[in-house]
Amino acid sequence: MNASIILSMAGGLGLFLFGMRVMSDSIEKVAGARLRHILEIFTTNRFTGMLVGIVFTGIIQSSSACTAMVVSFVNAGLMNMYQAAGVIFGANIGTTVTSLLVSFNLSAYAPVILLTGVLIAMFIKKEKVRKFGDIIIGFGILFLGISTMSAAMAGMKDVPEIVNLLASLKNPFMATLVGLALTSVIQSSSVTVSIALLLANQDLLSLHITLYIILGCNIGACSTALLTSLAGKKDAKRTALIHFWFNVIGTVILYVVLFAAEEPVMKMIWAISSDNGRFVANAHILIKVFQVIVLFPFAKWIVKLACICVPGEDKKVGYRESYQLKYIGDKVVFNPATAVVEVVKELDRMASLASENLNRAMNALITLDEEDIEEVYEVEKNIDFLNHAITDYLVKINQTTLPIEDLKSIGALFHVANDIERIGDHAENVADAARQRRESGVSFSKEAQKEMGEMLDMVNKLIQYSIDMFVKGDESHMGEVKRLEDMVDEKERALQKFHIQRMTKGECTPEAGMIFSDVVSGLERVADHAINIAFAVTDAEKEAEAAEG
Repeated sequence: MNASIILSMAGGLGLFLFGMRVMSDSIEKVAGARLRHILEIFTTNRFTGMLVGIVFTGIIQSSSACTAMVVSFVNAGLMNMYQAAGVIFGANIGTTVTSLLVSFNLSAYAPVILLTGVLIAMFIKKEKVRKFGDIIIGFGILFLGISTMSAAMAGMKDVPEIVNLLASLKNPFMATLVGLALTSVIQSSSVTVSIALLLANQDLLSLHITLYIILGCNIGACSTALLTSLAGKKDAKRTALIHFWFNVIGTVILYVVLFAAEEPVMKMIWAISSDNGRFVANAHILIKVFQVIVLFPFAKWIVKLACICVPGEDKKVGYRESYQLKYIGDKVVFNPATAVVEVVKELDRMASLASENLNRAMNALITLDEEDIEEVYEVEKNIDFLNHAITDYLVKINQTTLPIEDLKSIGALFHVANDIERIGDHAENVADAARQRRESGVSFSKEAQKEMGEMLDMVNKLIQYSIDMFVKGDESHMGEVKRLEDMVDEKERALQKFHIQRMTKGECTPEAGMIFSDVVSGLERVADHAINIAFAVTDAEKEAEAAEG
């Protein structure tokens, strides 16, 4: 009998955990990109950040996933730690949604929910709708697990050993340790609270002890973020510690409150509860809300405490520093929902290197500065390294569970990396021309220098607008980008014509003319790569939509 109950309990718990995982992953695939955009836009201050954290965690059913995404945002420089604190506070309230759903006792409808999800996933062709079916499947599996655990717990009433063991859990400190340990192992406070809820429903666990189990769950929930931040940068560690200190300090405060007025607190929660299960769910919500209300005004102090715990700064990776990744790689916490954002940031950095190198090479072509020429070659090696590293990372993340919207852009990101690398190659070609000119003593006329400078200005502006379109989605200069690309083409044709005329008149040597022609042609091809970068993502999205249609 005991073995049967344990197996049923384990099976139910397995289904519950798997259902949560399927539901959470599917929601991130369907809405991860949009939720990420919401996080980017509406976290300008702690209060809006807290509201977004509540909604975000309530939707994806995982405060750990929300916290991990926030850590990634801090790493990528898209959010500071004060903004992150607001989102983390909100995530602590949002995580109570799971236990609230469990308290509604929808287990009887689990087979129907599951069948509905399976039918949608099997027979609907549209990708987004199929993923929505996966969300329903996860929801159904979750409640099937709850039903299995509830049945097992009902049988526990007939096993004196189990009843006595649970009844012996009377020490608040031990209950907190149990909640902490279970949550650290299971990696989900929602699951631990749900188990306590089901045990309370069967009168196997006293209600007052569930309050202390919830407090233990608060601290145990920090384990995921703390573990994942260990390999990250210092700001990642600090962000995880904000979550940790918020829950530790909040737990200490609530311990004091409960020791001073446990009975009034119990009566207040029971007044808004219809049964034991709803009592635990309501207690979970009220505890989290109370923590946020009390600690929200002291968010800055919690951030400072986290900074004291992790002092110093990471070594900064600048544009010119060689063979280092800044936003992706071993020192960044990996999160599928923010992986593409981090790649875009790394590509932005790579594009700045390539653009800067092009201007350095063009300057060396005129000044014949040997140090500039050597630096162009050195920076080009760095650009090649970044291209290979980013491409390898794209291959890796393409095999993970990325949001659907991000999957559409993966192909475009490969092309963007290649286009930026080609701009770097053209800078190297200009450096070759500068070295050739330096060694052979070839000279350019003032007119030729002026013409190349004018064309370079146009190309620089086109690169800047194109990178803004790609990185920020800023389409305000779309018309200007197209116009500049046409102007560069016209300029290249005109300059090729003028230089032939100068050669015909004897105003330009054949050697100088060849270098001039190659440089002008190279700048025109740089403009082509820039226009590819500008429209890479939008073109990929259109192709994906056409394929779906």
